[in-house]
This record gives sequence, C-alpha cells and structure tokens, in this order.
Amino acid sequence: MYVDDIIITGSSSALVNDLVLKLDSVFSLKNLGSLNYFLGIEVKHLADNSLLLTQSKYIKDLLAKTNMFECNPINTPMMSSCKLSRQGSDTSHDNSLYRSLQYATITRPEIAYSINKVCQFMSQPLESHWVAVKRILRYLKGTLNYGLKLFPAPIHKPLPLHVFCDADWAADPDDRRSTSGAAIFFGPNLISWWSRKQPVVARSSTEAEYRSLAQATANILWVQTLLQKLTVPFTSPILHTRTKHMEIDLFFVREKVLAKQLSVVHIPGTDQWADVLTKPLSTAKFLLMRSKLNVEENPH
Repeated sequence: MYVDDIIITGSSSALVNDLVLKLDSVFSLKNLGSLNYFLGIEVKHLADNSLLLTQSKYIKDLLAKTNMFECNPINTPMMSSCKLSRQGSDTSHDNSLYRSLQYATITRPEIAYSINKVCQFMSQPLESHWVAVKRILRYLKGTLNYGLKLFPAPIHKPLPLHVFCDADWAADPDDRRSTSGAAIFFGPNLISWWSRKQPVVARSSTEAEYRSLAQATANILWVQTLLQKLTVPFTSPILHTRTKHMEIDLFFVREKVLAKQLSVVHIPGTDQWADVLTKPLSTAKFLLMRSKLNVEENPH
C-alpha cells in the first residue's frame, strides 16, 4: 500500500475477490484488474507465469531530462578501472539528477554499486562525476527493456533463503573505507540487495568481510521475522561469503550460527554474485553477474 494505491495478492483468487468486495463496500474503490503498473514500475506477465518488473518509462524520462536520449549505448555502467574522488580541479555540476537516478535501482540491482558510488558526491559533484553519470545513462539507454524477473515458486513447501555478501576492502581513495554488498534470494527470486560504503575504516580485508557479513546477518534476520509473521515457510538461511576464516569472530554472527539460525559457507570469487554490488567489473563478468541477479530483457 502507498497512500491510496494498493496491490492485493494471495494464493487464493476467491479470497482476494472477497477482500476487494468487502473493501469496496466501505470505500470507493477503482479496480484496475491485473497488476501492470504501480508507482512507476511496469509489470509484464510472461508466458512462463513469471513477472518482469521494469522502469522503461522512468528511464526514458531521465534520458530526455538530461538530453541523453540519442546517446550511444554501452555494455557496462562503470569502467572497471574507475576510481572516483572528491578531490579535483574540474568544475562542479548540477546535483538535481543524482536524486532521480537513485530510484532506477528499484528494478535494476546491477546498477546499485555505480549509482551508490556517484551519489556519494551528490553534495558537490564535479565534472568527472558527471562523466560517470553519463556512462550509467548510456548503459540504461542500451538496456531500456531490462528488469527484475520474479519466478513462480511452490507455496506449500519451505523455500530456501540464500545470501551472497562481499566487501571491497579500502576501495575509496578519499577515506579508504570499504564497500559492502549483498543480495538476498528467497527461493529463485532476488528480494533484497544493497551496495553501501562501510561507516568505519577496516584494518584488513578480513575485517571488511566480517562487517559485510554482520550487516547481511542483521538483514536476513529481519527477513526471517517478516516471513514468520506472514506464516510463510522457509529453510534456515545460508550466507555465501568470500572470507576463508570460518571461526566467525564477530560475536553477533557467531551467536546466530551457534543457534543454527543460519550457516556461513565460503564461496569462490568466480561464483560470488555480490561482486557486482561492491566494485566495477569487466564487461564479461558484469554481464554474467547481471544474469545471476535475475535481470533480464523484456521478450515483448
């Protein structure tokens, strides 16, 4: 629900229709039928019963607003060698676009890192930052019809919770803070993701990874609580992290592991789906990780 816009869903069509009728008896409702558009998100119903969430119109408006509609598309939103800094002698640029750009991540998890990075300079963006923003827009121009795919899943058996988390140690050239990234899957579907700069400096890559792991643990516990309140069955979550140190020194994580509320396993870097949320990648790896995050093109 958002103000007076409501999505009603459930496993029983009869119960959904009954709820709609009861609401209509009290309030003046306008039933728009099957979900196809909500708060700027376009919903495409595919032949395999999956849903594709896109923001094509929103991205087109962004391109028009920035006079980038005729730009040449590009394969990745950020160069793998990109190192943005607040230091520089180039001129500042208008920062109004940065706020609008953030909303494009609602259905596009693969751009979360690049947008998080450029938005760190929102207060006083330089021309070099604007160049990075234009690259993101060029990437979006070439992927207008891409979005987040949601697959149908069985409702009468527990679904697994999997979390991929990673950290890029001391990556920021200005303050040497690390970047954390994580992706939470419920069954086959990506339901939550983030790319964030860590609040304090980590003294080692292991410490940076543990901080990322602790943040992922806190978020997955919240998801577990929500699923329990909704009486949705699930299996104990598994965290896939690149750290090789399995002693789990952080007490918070260790406590949850001992309580068997989650398990932590090492995963090779080649299979770390959260990489795309912590650093700029080569074209080949970026395209691979994009598909792992269930970002697909609208087949029309």
